[in-house]
Amino acid sequence: MPMIRLTAPAGALTEQGRQSIQRDLAAVLLRWEGAPDTAFFRAQAWSYLTELPEDAQTTAEDDAPRFLVEVTVPQGALSERRKAGLVEEATKNVLAAAGLGPDDALRVWVLVHEQPDGMWGAGGSVIRYDDLVALAKGQRTDA
Repeated sequence: MPMIRLTAPAGALTEQGRQSIQRDLAAVLLRWEGAPDTAFFRAQAWSYLTELPEDAQTTAEDDAPRFLVEVTVPQGALSERRKAGLVEEATKNVLAAAGLGPDDALRVWVLVHEQPDGMWGAGGSVIRYDDLVALAKGQRTDA
């Protein structure tokens, strides 16, 4: 199941952005992964917000806030097209949540971590990608 984590300096997000960014990013991830829009899959798309303390992030150039989005998915879940779409949409969502525009896009980096098959577990069992695909097909039928 997918996970997404945004790391941002404390205070870098607008109040409204801070309240919505986790669910927004989870929805982006599910959409690009091609998961069914069901309660089960939405509940499995974990989204984290890690806010860094003041002065915990900088560059060699300036102190403008930077944002790191880390995505963890089963290997094979995202084609190159889907990865590109995910990176683009996640970047737009983070910029909007921070009250920034397209000119600040290089402040947002997205890292996609693909877990090899058999290296993912939940509920005390190893989860295989084929099992997730079969589950998704069943969820689409039931939706």
